[in-house]
Formats: sequence, C-alpha cells, structure tokens
Amino acid sequence: MDDWLKDSTEVEASWVTVDLAIFTVRGDELMVLLIERGVEPFLGRPALPGGYVQKTETLREGALRELWEEAGIDGSRLHLEQLGAYGDPGRDPRGRVVTIAYLALGPELPTPVGGTDAKRAYWAPVSQLINGAQELAFDHTAILADALEEIRRKLEYTAVATAFCGETFTLSELRTVYEVIWGQYLDPSNFRRKVINTVGFVQPTGERRLPPTGRPAGLYRRGTAWLLSPPLLRGTGHPA
Repeated sequence: MDDWLKDSTEVEASWVTVDLAIFTVRGDELMVLLIERGVEPFLGRPALPGGYVQKTETLREGALRELWEEAGIDGSRLHLEQLGAYGDPGRDPRGRVVTIAYLALGPELPTPVGGTDAKRAYWAPVSQLINGAQELAFDHTAILADALEEIRRKLEYTAVATAFCGETFTLSELRTVYEVIWGQYLDPSNFRRKVINTVGFVQPTGERRLPPTGRPAGLYRRGTAWLLSPPLLRGTGHPA
C-alpha cells in the first residue's frame, strides 16, 4: 500500500491550515473578525484569520496561535469549537490545502491589531459580507456563511447566546443577541417568559442595573443548563 501511494499520480502531499470565524456583538450588530492579507495569494483582500498548522501543534493550538499572531486576541477564554473541514482542490492557489475551520464567540472583544501575514485586523459587520457586498479570500465567504448558520442553529437549542454576554447581563441584553443574530424582532414579554421558564438557562444574581432611562433591570448570569428544553425556535417572530 505504501509503495502504491508513493508512486501514484493521483495522490499528492497536502497542507493543513486553520481558519477562524470569530464573532462578537458591537453596537447591536453582529461583527466578525477579519484581516487584510499582507502577502500573496489574495494580497490586500479581506479574509478570516488563520494559517498553517506547525508540525508540533495540535489543531486547537494552531488556531489559538494564529488568532494571537494575526489579530492580537487571546482566544483561550473564548467559546471555541470546530466548525468543519474544507478541502476542495482549488480552494487555495498554492496547492492542495485542507483547512479546519473554528468558530469562536465572545463578548466585548478588544480592538484587534494586525500582525505577521495580516496587514491589519478589524471587526466587520456580518450583514455586509453575507449579502455579497464584499468577497473574502479563498473560500472564506462560504466558511463564514456556514459559521453564521451554525450559530443561529445553536441559539435555538443551547445556551450559547450567553457567550456573547458579559459575566452578568439583563434579559434585554440577552434578547438583543438573539435579535441581532437571527435578524428578527422578538416580543420582550414572550422572550422573558420563555427564558425564565427554561430550567437552568439563566440564574438571577439578585442585583439590578440602572439604565440611562427607565426602571432598574434585574441582572442574570448563565445557568447550569447547556441544552435548552424546549428550544427557542426562530422564524415565528417570538420564542416558541
């Protein structure tokens, strides 16, 4: 078998990279971390942060290193998970490159700073990228679309929305996360009732926050449950 592979014209060496779709909510808008490529291929084009995995690294270690080197963001405290593998033969003009895409979420992430292969790093509105207004390098537009749909799906069945919030948050802030990511209005009363009645979703802290206007709002933190039962379904205008 080894000799056949060595002599085969149908098999060639492949490289492994990692790419990261890093999301946060800023100014009531879903943002994704992008870099401006400082090297070929796709010099000057926007792309997701990422790069080659070094021979002594695990995939996760490579993802965290690239995030730090290209954007100056410490991903060790982010909600980080594998999204999938992308390996179409023509996705990278440098040769056969298979990338492992990671999905990460975080609240109030810092202003990124470009480094290594990234001329600069910045937060970009997801809405401007998904509607085709700007094409990303490689197949990163497709990766971004997959990552966004994965987040939307997870919001229905898990407590991942709390990863976009601080350690404590109001139910209004949590509802904003759902509205921003799903792109739909949620009735505040229905949302509050659903969240409170879902065992383990959130826990009250007993403290309140005074907003600029209006009444003080109760503060909550993430509860002990990860899977939501029943789920919060999108497409109905309010939680099911």
